[in-house]
Amino acid sequence: MPRFQIDVDYLKSVLQDLINTPSPTGDTAWAVSFAQNELENLGASTFITPKGALVAQYPGLKDNKPRAITAHIDTLGVMVAEIKSSGRLRMTALNGIMWPTIESEGVTIQTKSGQQIRGSIVLANGAVHVNKEASTAPRNADTLEIRIDEVTNSADETRMLGIDVGDFVYLDPRYEANSSGFIRSRFLDDKACVACAIAALKALHDAGVSPAQRTHFLVSNFEEVGHGGMDSLPNDLNEYLVLDMAVVGNGQNGDESHCSLCIKDSSGPYSKALNDKLSNLASQAGIDIRRDIYPYYGSDGSAYWRSGGTAQVALIGPGVDTSHGYERTHIDALRDTATLIAEYLIEEE
Repeated sequence: MPRFQIDVDYLKSVLQDLINTPSPTGDTAWAVSFAQNELENLGASTFITPKGALVAQYPGLKDNKPRAITAHIDTLGVMVAEIKSSGRLRMTALNGIMWPTIESEGVTIQTKSGQQIRGSIVLANGAVHVNKEASTAPRNADTLEIRIDEVTNSADETRMLGIDVGDFVYLDPRYEANSSGFIRSRFLDDKACVACAIAALKALHDAGVSPAQRTHFLVSNFEEVGHGGMDSLPNDLNEYLVLDMAVVGNGQNGDESHCSLCIKDSSGPYSKALNDKLSNLASQAGIDIRRDIYPYYGSDGSAYWRSGGTAQVALIGPGVDTSHGYERTHIDALRDTATLIAEYLIEEE
């Protein structure tokens, strides 16, 4: 049986607030500030790194085998790459975007002056009554554009709105939770895990329990582009638990309703000893964890090792359907993930 009760309502509230706070890679300060406030309210000491990541620190009952956990707060997104002669905008991806999944999405363009301008992503010359290829044309950075919800018919008129190349564009996340326990939204990768970690730390805080070892929680902000996982962590770590969405799809062992343990991804296998520890903890807590292998996946744990990190690394997370698209998970997976994090943090050697 689990030793902690996760406050599911709190977990869902934190997740919804995080989801509705835009944080594409490179523009994460608002979301980092939100996470910092939550963690400080739970008794953590925190600091922001020069790269803009958040590190929360917890003294442990012991200090001989310090640990870290991490989840990334940055998401996929787009930026303005060009102001077209029509006044519309060409985009560049902030890694990993599946272009067909963002057609017809509402967006907010964040200008340098702080103004927010609404628009939507459409196929260029997309009217089927004009373009007989509209239904079959490829959807990519060259064929999709942002249609701005302001009167503009030229590049100069768009610039007069304050829009410029390099402005961040926020995709509408469309968060929705229903009575059957499903949560669907963009950017569950990886805000679901940030919320799970905060909920786990709340469970420890409410119970008046300290982590077994000195613990660092890195809320990284450059995972989507591959260099988030090493930021300002100490050199003496013994274990590093990475929290990231679990792959769901054909041939996978996990699903939306369970927490998965990634044994191997595209960077190779993770640490067997730490994987075995997590499997045993899950079994003791009554968590039906799904061991899995992710074929096209890398994590902040991979980045940590490539940067010279020497700790054992393992990776867990809730199952997320249609990753990098309009994603979906289930509250059971979130609760189990948060529970396992809490169990891990208090486990003594």
